Amino acid sequence: MIDTFVAVLQGIMGQLKWSLTWINVFEVIIIAVTLFLFYRKFIKNTSSEKLVKGLFILVFMWIMSEVLALINLTILGLFVKGLVMVVSLSLIVIFQPELRRFLGYLGQPGFIGKTLFSKDMGNARNQDVDIIKEVIEAVKYLTKTKTGALIVFNKGFTTGAYSDVGTKIDGILSTELILTIFHPNTPLHDGAMVIEGNKIQSAGVLLPLTEDPKLSWKYGTRHRAAIGMSEVSDAACLVVSEETGDVSICMDGMLKKYEDLKTLKEDLESILGLKKNIEETDPKHKNLFDVLRHK
Repeated sequence: MIDTFVAVLQGIMGQLKWSLTWINVFEVIIIAVTLFLFYRKFIKNTSSEKLVKGLFILVFMWIMSEVLALINLTILGLFVKGLVMVVSLSLIVIFQPELRRFLGYLGQPGFIGKTLFSKDMGNARNQDVDIIKEVIEAVKYLTKTKTGALIVFNKGFTTGAYSDVGTKIDGILSTELILTIFHPNTPLHDGAMVIEGNKIQSAGVLLPLTEDPKLSWKYGTRHRAAIGMSEVSDAACLVVSEETGDVSICMDGMLKKYEDLKTLKEDLESILGLKKNIEETDPKHKNLFDVLRHK
């Protein structure tokens, strides 16, 4: 059987050797560059990165099923191929909201221009700095008045399935708008606010609650929703406790409590990608991602 497997590989390599031309090399380079740019633009540092790794495993399993069939292991090859098909169909169902949102993004007017030739790239950093200022000012008032709040920072195609359930806002982020939404007498104050870029995407959003049985009883619904959301996405969730006024950020299912707004500001800059070379400027500073993952 090993001899047959080696013979099959030699046959495949022989075919590639005879068909390989400079045009083929050029085509492979184009495909590789296109995939790399797509990865950098839409997948890197998002929850979809894990999905892509899973797709590579499925492709490898499909190739193995073809190889097994060639070396006369037909039943085993059909089993692996059937498993790949079932898992592939399951992924389409599971990630339906993300796929729908991504296709909608591709179909919007001026997609190529916005993606490759955006004129706002130079001003993006200034807008993001304003985001930090507006959020910190709002949090300062919310903690002082012990007003409960739950803010989700969307970093990819991760919250669409949940934000669609809330009330669409699509407004430029400001301290006043945040405080208005979370005012106790407003209809939207009990739900979560979703921030994407420099806009408040939606409010009054219902998030999935964590099912961790080891979670302390002292955490209320807002904290449980923040933990639950961070467990199913790469979003960062900021929580202001209504009982104590404490501020926390939840990522990857872990809560980090803040004693001062300066540290909160630094971590928000890190989360939103506004602080470059943190380790070089301050070796003692640890990124929030590292803090949470090593607890």
